[in-house]
Amino acid sequence: MSSIYHSIRPGQEWLDTNGNHIQAHGGSVMYIDGTYYWYGENKEKTDGQNGIWHWGVRCYTSKDLYNWEDQGLIIPPEPEDPTSSLHPNASMDRPHIIFNRRTKKFVCWLKIMNRDGTQTETVLTADHILGPYTKVREGLRPLGMSAGDFDLAVAPDGKAYYYFERVHSETVCADLTEDYTDVTGYYSTHFPHSGPPYVREATAHFVRKGKHYLVTSGTSGYLPNPSEVAVADSWHGPYIVLGNPHPTNPSHTSFHSQISSVFQVAGKEDLFIAVADRWCPTDMDVPYDFYKEVYEDIFQGKGQHIPQIEKKYGRTMPTPDGKRNTSIAGYVWLPFRFEGDTAYLDWRDEWRIEDYQ
Repeated sequence: MSSIYHSIRPGQEWLDTNGNHIQAHGGSVMYIDGTYYWYGENKEKTDGQNGIWHWGVRCYTSKDLYNWEDQGLIIPPEPEDPTSSLHPNASMDRPHIIFNRRTKKFVCWLKIMNRDGTQTETVLTADHILGPYTKVREGLRPLGMSAGDFDLAVAPDGKAYYYFERVHSETVCADLTEDYTDVTGYYSTHFPHSGPPYVREATAHFVRKGKHYLVTSGTSGYLPNPSEVAVADSWHGPYIVLGNPHPTNPSHTSFHSQISSVFQVAGKEDLFIAVADRWCPTDMDVPYDFYKEVYEDIFQGKGQHIPQIEKKYGRTMPTPDGKRNTSIAGYVWLPFRFEGDTAYLDWRDEWRIEDYQ
């Protein structure tokens, strides 16, 4: 494998070692035996016109976090079964994988947005992170709730937790069963809001120096919005909101991206990387205040004032999520900067892992 990159360049084109656009959206990174695994939604066929939402879950491997080798589909789509949650037309999002030391299984959860407006989970297991994976649950409604964007986390003692958006309501932290394929029934709730665009989604959890962090976005579809960081002393909190980690970003769009996960770099004392998608690279000129007002009107005023809002800003709403070409979506990877317990993300055109201890 020949090296192509010697640094991370947020927002710029990122190709794999075959010269192809990386397809690991809504993704996460795991470190296993000296190798990094970056997996996520494969959007290579999602052009916004053909009805394809995803083409399975794809994974890449790297030794240096710069150059990524395509390992192919670890969870393929199921185009022959229109009832499957893995059918390409099914709105499958945000795979998260954790390893269960007791069962020796890799456990993957997938969020499924159903046509009736509910959101459910599909759970799969495998003996190796690269699969093959077997479905063990489909149509799961954790705690009887409609469950949106989420993250999974494992404690040093092996207990696992599931952080998710109770759709258009609040954030929930639920304990997982011993096999990590369901919830136990014990949970806590956080950050209640009356509705989008302020409800928190895209939860990303990490632990630093004994503190638990939750990084979330607002709810405005693929269009970006201000992130928020909260901190606590334990898995269930209570969490104290610290505010927007992008204080130097005048567009209030988290540098035109949405964070999907955070991971600590192996061998580095204090290097935590926020993994984010730039879902809408062709709409970076659309002001956040404009679509924030539109979303407020949709969820609080039933969309009755959208023509007036569009007239006020002299523009129309961009392409809806279901018609968007996400095959061209990019990535924004940035290192966290900490002042005490407060976490910040500063823009960098280019940065290197080697610059951190």
